Amino acid sequence: MQDLHARSCRLNVPYPAIPRVEGYDLAASIEVQNVKIVLAEKVSPATLAVFQQEPGWQIVTPDQIKNGLAAELADADGLVVRSAVQADAALLSAAPRLRVIGRAGVGVDNIDTDAATRQGIVVMNTPGANAVAVAELTLGLMIAMGRSIPRANATMHAGKWDKKSLQGQELRGKTLGIVGLGRIGLEVARRANAFGMEVIGYDPFIAPIVARENSVALVALDDIFQRADYLTLHVGLTPQTEGLINPQSIARMKQGVRIINCARGELIVDEALAEGLKSGKVGGAALDVFRQEPLKDSAYYGLDNVLLSPHIAGSTDEAQEAIGIQLAHQVRDYLKLGVVQNAVNLPSLSHEEYVEVAPYIEMAERLGHFLGHALSRAAHLESIHLTYSGRIAQGKTDLVRNAAIAGLFAESDPNGDSVNRINAAAIAQDRGIRVQEEKKEFVTGGSGSVLKLTLHTAGTEGPATTATATVLHGNSPRLLSFDGIDIETPLHGTLIVIRNQDVLGVVGRIGTILGQHGLNIANFALGRAHGTPAQSQHALAVVQIDVHGDSPSSAAINTALEALREVDAITSVHLIALDPA
Repeated sequence: MQDLHARSCRLNVPYPAIPRVEGYDLAASIEVQNVKIVLAEKVSPATLAVFQQEPGWQIVTPDQIKNGLAAELADADGLVVRSAVQADAALLSAAPRLRVIGRAGVGVDNIDTDAATRQGIVVMNTPGANAVAVAELTLGLMIAMGRSIPRANATMHAGKWDKKSLQGQELRGKTLGIVGLGRIGLEVARRANAFGMEVIGYDPFIAPIVARENSVALVALDDIFQRADYLTLHVGLTPQTEGLINPQSIARMKQGVRIINCARGELIVDEALAEGLKSGKVGGAALDVFRQEPLKDSAYYGLDNVLLSPHIAGSTDEAQEAIGIQLAHQVRDYLKLGVVQNAVNLPSLSHEEYVEVAPYIEMAERLGHFLGHALSRAAHLESIHLTYSGRIAQGKTDLVRNAAIAGLFAESDPNGDSVNRINAAAIAQDRGIRVQEEKKEFVTGGSGSVLKLTLHTAGTEGPATTATATVLHGNSPRLLSFDGIDIETPLHGTLIVIRNQDVLGVVGRIGTILGQHGLNIANFALGRAHGTPAQSQHALAVVQIDVHGDSPSSAAINTALEALREVDAITSVHLIALDPA
């Protein structure tokens, strides 16, 4: 028999759902001590101040790292980097306690996100904090191209008054094509509208209403190529976007089109764009990013109709300050509240989304932990099927899924403490366990949202193991059924799950045995199977007992469990310690 108190802390439920009050910094009001943050690269004083305001937190700045970063990370909870530090698998292996890596910026090429995920580390970046800075440079480059500002400046410094050759064009009335309508793309659109431009955009992942609110006409990518006088790129690098500007797409563009790229250098086939600039098909280009940085040798050198800048789009005092402060708040809020924002290895939730889904995350982990006890030690888990019904099915469920798997592994895996809500799905995949999800918009009965968890195993006969649960009263996780038997009981505290034949005297016998061993019953739920003869009908009892500290003792509980197993009508008894009631 496993010791109760050795198991009682295995369920990791550290993240309360606490509502936000407007104008009130919730995380700042909660104290979490003994946290170590390593700032591997220089940050602004305002960024540092966010961490320094936390009582009991140890903050290590770059100048305090004396014995190497790996040694400093041995007992660190958080790591903050910019672009210079390589957070690869070898470095992460030296950081067993690390829970979060914050990247001050957008790109995370210097972080091994796969290794971080498998180690249960959240990787966060700060998209959008520099959106205004990038948008302003984009508009500035458009004006610079349209009015030949760099050439005007160069000729004046050369002592020339070359006014006639500097006839320009207005942005007003021109068509701006924006590829990518994220934070930066929309900021560009708002500013272009102020210049009187016609703005068209392509982004398959934006709601039409958002585009309409920003006066952007959504069109196909080919329409962007064919109609744009100015074309600006604001998408990430994916297999679909790499080489987006290539000989074929340039051939479909307007004669004299001007192209701006402040996103990723890999979006453009450099040789094709250089050829377009030489031929006049492309009237001008402004490039702030490149495939290889720093730029040392380029097809653009010597071309007077291309503007080159050294990746400075987000390099403003205001943007760098905003990036650092935003990242510090993200890292702090995750370590204190569990709120995942701007994660690149896990879908992010806003604070409002988190507040809504947090009770179901907690419920899912408890349900997984509950159901894990039913797995036979001789069985091998083959697949996990999650069915979301009702309101929960309409939102983001990745954390709910991961929490259920983490809870399940906490019961079935002796090393379950290494599995958490970040790496649970990845670990299941590594172990060859299939994870399937199904969403149903409607749910029957009185519950607004229900999670059904089904386990399929090899090496056992009979139906799959299954259970359903919901959340009542806003934050109370409740079991609704177990292996086809309807039963309503709290999913917290210390539970004794009893299968028995539905015959006279069993309930009284259970109460008597628990009382004889000094175990107080906090809740007693009963359910029976349907469709079988009454004399052999199966029944289920879930008994919640009071456990406060070391009272009752593990020995008393184990003795009571053995006594219950001696009752002829009882077929199985399991103890499940979720958390203190």
